Amino acid sequence: MPLTIRSVVVLAGLFLAGTAFAEEGRTPRGVVELFTSQGCSSCPPADGMLKELIRQGDVVALSYHVDYWNYLGWTDTLSSKENTDRQYGYAQSLGRSGVYTPQAVINGRDHVKGTELKAINSRIDSLRGSGKGLSVPVEARMHGKEIQIEIGEGQGEAEVVVAYFTKRQMVEVEKGENAGKRMEYWHSVYDVQSIGIWDGKPLKLTLPGKFMGKLKKDGCAVLLQRSGAGGEPAAILGAAILMAGGRQKR
Repeated sequence: MPLTIRSVVVLAGLFLAGTAFAEEGRTPRGVVELFTSQGCSSCPPADGMLKELIRQGDVVALSYHVDYWNYLGWTDTLSSKENTDRQYGYAQSLGRSGVYTPQAVINGRDHVKGTELKAINSRIDSLRGSGKGLSVPVEARMHGKEIQIEIGEGQGEAEVVVAYFTKRQMVEVEKGENAGKRMEYWHSVYDVQSIGIWDGKPLKLTLPGKFMGKLKKDGCAVLLQRSGAGGEPAAILGAAILMAGGRQKR
């Protein structure tokens, strides 16, 4: 199932009061994308792991709720077909025949079981050591009522992708494998947009910060990401994060 990302030339709909890298003033060590579900009995430990990963303060950590467990009797309130498509897109780019939860995709280049914090950190370091870390500087900041994104120099071509997320949510799961549990979710992605193309040269984008409709979410991650032949997500070359209210809490 190929990934389809809604592309736009001008990004609107985000007004954030501050800016931060995963750790202020530093390039993040890596990007971790957790694919999870409220209907998956194995996922709660992974959701807790993501919270710990965010608290580390040195990784861009995002969660994507998929919809293929909804048939078990509980429709994940945060799930979407687009999130499922993104995971299947990674399966294609990673040469896998299927998907699973909880799955942690690291830098768009590799994956591990989403419950294993030590293994995730180890894989981030391993990718960095082999030249597959975040090698291109990415900055995102508010300037007045505009969002400024700056991307440094590198090689090749990649998309500038924005993943919008809600910082924290509590969900009462009433049915399914996690029935009766009150679940805590962090950095749950609800929309992904491609806003431009980087060709290896330094790039600056200025985006309006006006609201479009009711903005109820808390932040976004800016990912510099390559795409496969079918448009599927592939290697992430750089990343930054914008949080409402300023510096990300640890």
